[in-house]
Amino acid sequence: MKNYFYTIKLVLYIFILFNVLLDRALKKVQRKKNGHQIQTLEENSTENPYKTHTTRHSNSSLAPEPPPTTMNHHSLHPFTFPETLSTVLPDPSSFFSPNLLSSPLPTNSFFQNFVLKNGDQPEYIHPYLIKSSLSSLSLSYPSLFSNTAFTYQIFTPDLTISVLNNPNPNQTHTISSFNDLSVTLDIQPNLRFFLVRGSPFLTCQVLQSVPLSISTIHAILDIVPNSSKTKYRISLNNGQTWVLYSSTPISLNNTVSNISSDEFCGIIRIAILPSSDCEFESVLDRFSSCYPISGHAVFTKPFCVEYKFEKKGWGDLLMLANPLHLRLLDDCSVKVLDDFKYKSMDGELVGVVGDSWVLETDPVSITWHSIKGVKQESYPQIIDALVQDVEGLDSTAIATTSSYFFGKLVARAARLALIAEEVCYLDVIPKVRKYLKDTIEPWLDGTFATNGFLYDKSWGGLITKQGSTDTGADFGFGVYNDHHFHIGYFLYGIAVLAKIDPIWGRKYRPQAYSLMADFMTLGRGANSKYPRLRCFDLWKLHSWASGLTEFADGRNQESTSEAVNAYYSAALMGLAYGDTHLVAVGSLLTAMEIHASQTWWHVREDDTIYAADFTRENRVVGIVWANKRDSGLWFAPPEWKECRLGIQVLPLLPITEVLFSDVGFAKQLVDWTLPALNREGVGEGWKGFVYALEGVYDKQVALEKIRSLTGHDDGNSLSNLLWWIFSRDDGGDDGSHGGGIHCWYGRYCH
Repeated sequence: MKNYFYTIKLVLYIFILFNVLLDRALKKVQRKKNGHQIQTLEENSTENPYKTHTTRHSNSSLAPEPPPTTMNHHSLHPFTFPETLSTVLPDPSSFFSPNLLSSPLPTNSFFQNFVLKNGDQPEYIHPYLIKSSLSSLSLSYPSLFSNTAFTYQIFTPDLTISVLNNPNPNQTHTISSFNDLSVTLDIQPNLRFFLVRGSPFLTCQVLQSVPLSISTIHAILDIVPNSSKTKYRISLNNGQTWVLYSSTPISLNNTVSNISSDEFCGIIRIAILPSSDCEFESVLDRFSSCYPISGHAVFTKPFCVEYKFEKKGWGDLLMLANPLHLRLLDDCSVKVLDDFKYKSMDGELVGVVGDSWVLETDPVSITWHSIKGVKQESYPQIIDALVQDVEGLDSTAIATTSSYFFGKLVARAARLALIAEEVCYLDVIPKVRKYLKDTIEPWLDGTFATNGFLYDKSWGGLITKQGSTDTGADFGFGVYNDHHFHIGYFLYGIAVLAKIDPIWGRKYRPQAYSLMADFMTLGRGANSKYPRLRCFDLWKLHSWASGLTEFADGRNQESTSEAVNAYYSAALMGLAYGDTHLVAVGSLLTAMEIHASQTWWHVREDDTIYAADFTRENRVVGIVWANKRDSGLWFAPPEWKECRLGIQVLPLLPITEVLFSDVGFAKQLVDWTLPALNREGVGEGWKGFVYALEGVYDKQVALEKIRSLTGHDDGNSLSNLLWWIFSRDDGGDDGSHGGGIHCWYGRYCH
């Protein structure tokens, strides 16, 4: 009998798939007839992004499918929010080369400290901390400090490189070029540093014949050249041994803490020997002649990112991969040197030989509704809560003007519409639809009296009216902080409203896409209004949130779940508009963000990435910094564990099941958190997220606790919590949460 039902289900899915493909074929014919060709995410991009319904391992060329033409005529023209001049943003011309200023500039990049204030705070260019100041560049192979509350890497200027007797010792550096995986930093007019992420070598091009200075705060014990003077072994009294390679012979002389050279022009490469194993040094020798000058990420297939490093010199390219790279890496594209390792706060960095890497992830479910469904006998309980929650919707009673909190209210209401669809109680949807229109439209058409989205031309992006004059307003949105968080909530509401009201969706599509493009643009260049992937780090494979604020520990992100929501919501918007390209990109970034969350934020009892004392006391990281891991939050101390759990769970969505697909870890996290709920003053909203996660493995106990709550987070509701609990699995696994038919056809199956 069971096989019979599986057969029926399979036949039904095939029938649905046939109709979907037929529907798309008819739309393509109509598009050709109308002659509309609309570019969505990548303006002037030379990359060839996605075509869905092609297997991950296909080698065929993948071109984006234009979105349907069943849209308002105005959507054929790009929309730009009103321009404004911010009084609080820094001037980008201080550090960027003039030829870069005509294009949108990065505001959450891995090298952001290099272009803020004095540009002299270090950045972590794995495996080295790099600091540029006073016409010099310092590199550090950082030591690690760790206790139960935090772990961070200590910057020590192990080696500092400059021009000897520089006539202009206080000159600042210039960013002459940058890419997804690299930045080129010039100390004019003679030194150019190719800072490519994951290179075990620091590579410097000396552009004119000048004498060099390499100083250290340590004592130099020995400096030994090879016979041709193209390699030097430098031993320091702190136990470090560095190796310097040059493209042509160079003569070095040293004092106790300084090395000077005769005039030199060419390539200098410097690497530390983290191991005394002679084989380690022979690996560096073998690959010292091939150096990367840039690296970029290419989107060629669904759920796949390819790294392409531009190299010079001769031989093969040696780079380093972090633990997440190794998990996703297609070994056929490269050679992994398992015994060639550098230490890192992000886990061991392992040698990889190859200038083209392929990283592949399993698909994730992008669905409107729960992945495994809600049993019909649970509908009445959800409906009772739904009626009450919808009855309480009143757009005129909203007191907040914050883009973040306002967005949460929008997304909360949108959840109610989708829950109503799932439990087949459509009577409440008209009121939800009106609420969504009343709350979203003022932000899209500029009629919200006290706030709104504006366009900043200096960096190329959206800021808010309040944020244009106050760095603290809207949690720093005006200085490009948390953009994907705030906009992600609005996109969720827009996607749902466009789904339940397609006419409205067509009318506001230009504004919706412009809002989304602020952090989801793939293209680059002067014709683009927004930088490429504002928040997403294509080397770490997760987002940063901190914007144009200088931090000694680099970029940071607190709430990974809100980052997941941003890309998931963009994918849902793609579903609502029939834009398979947007679905594909949103799905990929969602999958990568989830992988990164599970790698660097979720701390399992047996994990070995972090030090034993930190791992023992923490089941989840509060804030991940580029150069630090913190158990505290921006708004709560470490002992408020319910907040740490909640900020990595909210908002509660179908995708949350994928984010916390490890049931064993969910139990570890809840067990670690529950004692904190005995503290006086714990918020009911935070309790709700703890109980929701408890429902992953104990539905009945969690349900009783949820029913006892007297309040909910402003982005959550009793309806949403009940929906979550009643959509938990009673046991067994049909495999659907990993992808399958839900990944692309969820909107038709639900």
